[in-house]
Amino acid sequence: MESVDILIKNANELVTLQGKNTPRTKHEMGQLSIMPHGSIAINDGTIVAVGNDVRVTAEQVIDASGKTVIPGFVDPHTHVVFAGSREFELDMKLKGHSYMDILQQGGGIFYTVGQTRKASVPQLLKESTRRLDTMLAHGTTTCEAKSGYGLDTKTEVKILQTQNTLNQRHPIDIVSTFLGAHAVPKAMNADEYTNIVIDEMMPAIQKLATFCDVFCEESVFTPKQSQRILEQGKTHGLIPKIHADEIIDTGGAALAAKVGAISADHLLRSSTKGLREMANKGVIGVLLPGTPFSLMMSEYASARTMLDLGVSLALATDLNPNCWIENMQFIVQLACVKMNMTPAEALTAATFNAACALGMQHTVGSLEKGKQADVLVLDCPSHKFLPYRVGVNLVSTVIKKGTVLYGSKQP
Repeated sequence: MESVDILIKNANELVTLQGKNTPRTKHEMGQLSIMPHGSIAINDGTIVAVGNDVRVTAEQVIDASGKTVIPGFVDPHTHVVFAGSREFELDMKLKGHSYMDILQQGGGIFYTVGQTRKASVPQLLKESTRRLDTMLAHGTTTCEAKSGYGLDTKTEVKILQTQNTLNQRHPIDIVSTFLGAHAVPKAMNADEYTNIVIDEMMPAIQKLATFCDVFCEESVFTPKQSQRILEQGKTHGLIPKIHADEIIDTGGAALAAKVGAISADHLLRSSTKGLREMANKGVIGVLLPGTPFSLMMSEYASARTMLDLGVSLALATDLNPNCWIENMQFIVQLACVKMNMTPAEALTAATFNAACALGMQHTVGSLEKGKQADVLVLDCPSHKFLPYRVGVNLVSTVIKKGTVLYGSKQP
């Protein structure tokens, strides 16, 4: 009988998400490939067996009776590295002040930029590690992290170097995105700053990031400027992503299709035409329901419309100082309650499709033989409890690359 490091057995639901290894959409997002009373064997950090009759001896056995086993969450849109906090803005929001009002009173993104520019690398590592620890405890085992709180070459490099150090030191796998085009610095126009992003920043950061992102939005970067940045990023080996149509429809969804972006994120105001073009080109829509929740908005992205059009959907936290959410379980809950996604669709969006939005679906996002052993044991009898039991951490065990990081180590 084969001997392995870990055996998880007797899961009430073993949610494997086995299936095709390309982004899933429409009815495919509801197909979780659940094995009742399933088991999973792990050895040397890799899944070696999945099924109902896994016969191995194991150094460590985890009895998941009455529990649900799922892949680790993948969070494909975060701004995890920043300094300081902006809790003082909450009173302003509650009094009806707009984002622009808050910006003019010293808050907003430029407050965080100022704090991040002043922060030392040890400070950024300490603050970001604390956030990553919370994410891991709630089940996130892989995440994307963006720069963008520097808006100058020195600080953008500092943020990306910090993220690369965190990727080496922290259990969570971290994929870096260059977002120098997050906002236009004060006393500078967008064309001038676009040139700086392209001519000065990109050569300095090209070996520090996998993706290039841009905030394509009214009063920030136009579609033309955004296209210049993303196309130039491709010449440096950076895969395009885009913040698209969050506040108004600027044509960001269509631009994502035009430049061949791996994902377009936010999409609150995207047109049907733009979404259809995304679907035709296979651009993944990353929805961020935590953002309208944190901004106290009544409108959320139209997930059902996107699914009907054939857009593959992923979910992410958008963790940042204005949307301080480290818990993907809460994002799944918002997706169901506020965007009418089913529990199965939301779970697919938070695991397998989220991995696709990072180009990592061959390694993580599902529980299949040969994949990295990133596994969660949930203290609930089915995946439907994720949006049903709100306000508690349902994760009882986190396994990352075959190592139990949280949870009981049963003999």
